[in-house]
Amino acid sequence: MNPEFAIELLKNLMFQAAAISMPFLVTAMLIGLAVSLFQAVTSISEQTLTFVPKALGILGLLLLLLPWLVRTTVEFTIKVIEMMPQMVY
Repeated sequence: MNPEFAIELLKNLMFQAAAISMPFLVTAMLIGLAVSLFQAVTSISEQTLTFVPKALGILGLLLLLLPWLVRTTVEFTIKVIEMMPQMVY
């Protein structure tokens, strides 16, 4: 395996990881921002209040995006398996 091939493979891997995790990170950030704003407006300083909305939001998003997640992961895995002959000299 030459260095350019390894770099390309790692670049694709990092892009895939970022693409899969980004919807969950953005959802958690937006829910956390909304709950923090709600806590600031109502002066409620309960630390456990952010957990339940974030957990429900992430679970709902997971159920919504599960077909896309599986398809994307399987396509990436197939692409890596197809590139295996190029990895060995």
